[in-house]
Order: sequence, then structure tokens, then C-alpha cells
Amino acid sequence: MLRIVEPYITWGYPNLKSVRELVYKRGFGKIARRRLALSNNKLIEKKLGNKNIICMEDLIHEIYTIGPHFKEATNFLWPFKLNNPAGGWRKKTNHYVEGGDFGNREIGRASCRERV
Repeated sequence: MLRIVEPYITWGYPNLKSVRELVYKRGFGKIARRRLALSNNKLIEKKLGNKNIICMEDLIHEIYTIGPHFKEATNFLWPFKLNNPAGGWRKKTNHYVEGGDFGNREIGRASCRERV
């Protein structure tokens, strides 16, 4: 399946800074099937407190380290809505290895160009 969609997507492993920026700037939680901004830690504690995730930093740590409650933490988050990179794509028809934009790459560098 990945080979079919490979020319259309970019994937890779994010660094801690990227995960932290995404959760703080674009983080919304699923609470009662609604998209709510993570404005305070009480929302996180109410939903994930029984998993020992009581604040934003605990949530970020659980996601970055792929901890024992990773599935619950990622299911709590609403999918991120990202924009295109600032300055556009360089060569979206070529693979990352060939100097293009799609394929397996370091996500941290790509997200620095995105308008987060």
C-alpha cells in the first residue's frame, strides 16, 4: 500500500522539538466527540489521568517516546491540520533521495518550513 501512495506523501521520524511545536500550536483533543483546544491541563488530566498523563509535557513525552499508553494518547488528539511548506515544494515529483520532496525523510526539517 505504501508503494502506491509513495509519490504523494512524505513520512519519517519527528524530533522532540517538532512534536512539542505541533502539540502546543496545533493540538486539539477529542472530548465527547468534539474538537476542543487544549487550553489547560485539566482537560488532559480528566481524559488521560488514569494513564498517568496529566499535562501537556506528559502527553508530548508519551507520544515522542512511544510509551505504554501511546495509543490512548494519540487517539485523544485530533488529527493535525498542516499547511504547505513556506516557499512551496522544491521538486514534488522526485524522491527525497533524488533531491525531491516525497519519501522517507527527517520530519523535523520539513516541519520547520511549514507554516505551523
